[in-house]
Amino acid sequence: MLPQIRSIGLVALGSNSPSAQGDPRETIEKAILALVEFFQVIRGVSRLYRTPAFPPGSGSDFVNAVVAVETDDPPEKVIKKLHQLEEGMGRTRKTRWGPRTLDLDLIALGDYVMPDAETHLAWRDLPLSRQMTQAPDTLILPHPRVQERAFVLVPLADVAPDWVHPALGLSVDQMLAALPDAVKEEVVALE
Repeated sequence: MLPQIRSIGLVALGSNSPSAQGDPRETIEKAILALVEFFQVIRGVSRLYRTPAFPPGSGSDFVNAVVAVETDDPPEKVIKKLHQLEEGMGRTRKTRWGPRTLDLDLIALGDYVMPDAETHLAWRDLPLSRQMTQAPDTLILPHPRVQERAFVLVPLADVAPDWVHPALGLSVDQMLAALPDAVKEEVVALE
């Protein structure tokens, strides 16, 4: 029998609206339990963090976390599972970057750069004005803006500080160090 090849998936969780599961913190805690059930093998769970909504003024503060999972599923199947979990917890997609009961982002899966390096670069370099109105019609991995987002990188450092972005060649710690201190200080661990 051939050995099973499994990849590490990095999943960012966020909530800033109450759901049927409770307030945003309770929603994130229940979503983490659902991820355990979905993936069976969890490599790490970050602390929970409070972060301001982005863009500023777009809603209440978020509760954020990151979970590292182990899976042999391809990226398309993983994202489908994540979308099913979001829907099961009341997520509706109305406004881009609006309030959300649950947001699950597949930050990375193994060393995949999808759909290709050129497309990844184009989405990574997309100006903020276009990011706010455009969404890709295909899965982009790693998440094209992970390197800009303290609300992802701070909890990611809890579970995978040595993970290296396959397109940028930078570790989580290096990407975090490149962010302004004021942005990092907005990400506050919950007790």
